Amino acid sequence: MKKRFFTLLVTVCLLCGLCVPSALAVRTDETGVEQTIRALGIMVGDTAGNMNLTQNVTRAQFAKMLVMASSYKDSIGEGGSGYSLFSDVKSSYWASEYIKIAVDNGWIVGYTDGTFRPYQTITLEQACTMALRILGYDSASLAGSYPSAQLNKAAALGLRDQIALSKGSSMTRQDCMYLFYNLLTAQTGDGKTYAATIGYTVTNGQVDYAAIVEGSLSGPYVCTGGAPALSFTPTAVYLDGAASSLSAMNEYDVYYYSANLRTVWVYTDRVSGTVSAISPSATAPTSVTVAGTEYKLGTASAVYKISAMGGTAVGDTVMLLLGMDGSVADVVTGANIDTTYYGTVQSYSSASSVSGSAQAQTKVVVACTDGLLHTFTVNKIASYSAGDLVSVSVAGTGTTITALSTQTLEGTVNSSATALGGVEFASGIQILDTDSEGGYAKIAASRLALCTLDSSSVRFYVLNENGQISRLILRDATGDIWSYGYMISANAASSGGITVSGSYTYLLNGQQKTLSANGTTYPVKSGGFAVRFNADGSIKTMRNLSSVTLTTLGSLTASGGSREYRLASGVQVYLYSGGNYYASTLSAVNTDSYTLTGWYDSFGCPAGGRIRVIIASAG
Repeated sequence: MKKRFFTLLVTVCLLCGLCVPSALAVRTDETGVEQTIRALGIMVGDTAGNMNLTQNVTRAQFAKMLVMASSYKDSIGEGGSGYSLFSDVKSSYWASEYIKIAVDNGWIVGYTDGTFRPYQTITLEQACTMALRILGYDSASLAGSYPSAQLNKAAALGLRDQIALSKGSSMTRQDCMYLFYNLLTAQTGDGKTYAATIGYTVTNGQVDYAAIVEGSLSGPYVCTGGAPALSFTPTAVYLDGAASSLSAMNEYDVYYYSANLRTVWVYTDRVSGTVSAISPSATAPTSVTVAGTEYKLGTASAVYKISAMGGTAVGDTVMLLLGMDGSVADVVTGANIDTTYYGTVQSYSSASSVSGSAQAQTKVVVACTDGLLHTFTVNKIASYSAGDLVSVSVAGTGTTITALSTQTLEGTVNSSATALGGVEFASGIQILDTDSEGGYAKIAASRLALCTLDSSSVRFYVLNENGQISRLILRDATGDIWSYGYMISANAASSGGITVSGSYTYLLNGQQKTLSANGTTYPVKSGGFAVRFNADGSIKTMRNLSSVTLTTLGSLTASGGSREYRLASGVQVYLYSGGNYYASTLSAVNTDSYTLTGWYDSFGCPAGGRIRVIIASAG
């Protein structure tokens, strides 16, 4: 049973750290068990958020836990007053309603003298008996006598996992935390997973932590300046996914909170630009297109401000405040708009006049450090080249695009990816890897850990008011602007001794493709390869990767030839058998059953050298 528990705990912790959106990042000083129990409201701690896990639990406190772990969790208070079922539980007692529900459902019983004894400490066998009753196991369905039958059944169902108590021992809050956590995934008397019977999402026998946390969220709200007034003292604040504090919040930040978790999540994502479309209509909008990107309207306030009643029309300049799911939480208009973007030009188009106006305009598509393509309109005729480095200032008075000169920085990114060459990264730093032809990829700071960057790798950076790097534009420093695949065959056709065309068969993103390039050849041969595409989807260039025979393979790293390699995010795996290639996964191959060849980028990227493609040959 301990193996089952630790598997569950690891799964929940992975959900906490990987599957939950960054805005719902969990506290690093709490286990997945405690976070889940907090999110469900079964145990939420004292007024300061402390769980006090070493304290013993009374019968009244346990009755509340039972109710909060049941389908009655949302019904408390609907009757408007408490109940007096026992001589020592007055109707005004804080737990009277919880006790009534628990007693009415047969989960807990009083004593023959008509008392409930709410302050009495609950024991292991009493707690297990009540947990079994809520699962649908009564004494008649158990083999043996009390309390051995109850303790044995609880152990068989995994309810006692991580509870190191024997018969007669008092339950602490920590013991109860584990008991109720185990209860969620225990099997009921009719063979169902308990959590599913009380309305929670269960996948492969596990509780969906992300859904639980989202269900306890309040928001979105918009900060009007300074720390917001909350009904609780937060024990954790996350700013764009990184640990922070309420004092770091600024005007127009979008925030959410969970009172149960005593946690606040803050978003600083904003988009400024010209409104080019309101859909499906200005009278009942559901989305707005700004700077070439369509955004869903996520709140009634945003819908009103974008609608005709709110006074917004196509051609107006606005600033969208984005929430955790990328939808619009609120809209700022007028003189309060002031945003600057940084990025590289992708394309542009100019018109000497616009319908109904003699004003000349140029539309410029820019890959910005937020990882999105934004379309900006400036009131003049101008020309740009793909890959040009620019800043774009958007204000209530209009949009200005400025060409930028290279601003370099050298140094090594520290192991925690929080500084480059001694200069700290700002919370929510935006990093874009680019090339001189318009290629780009949004990069997480962690991607650069221990990477040494020189002047040729850093194109531009911006410091905030605290001297921290808030925007960083790189020059092909990671290799992530390329796509990767496996070249099955590469043949060149000649005429009169001159190579005139090439024919290529390759694997890319799990699919086999064929290219007949009349009049064009690429300097590649069979094996792993990197490819860059033009805007129209045609191939711009290709180059080969280096190979290594892998002797070990993990989920994050692989080794071969006395060297360890990091696996690229989204590494492609193909199984070669019987002369054919089949798309596969990391978990499906190993070094015992297959000969593994890893192909890694080795063409000068400081943060390159990652395994991009793995070929597993059977036999």
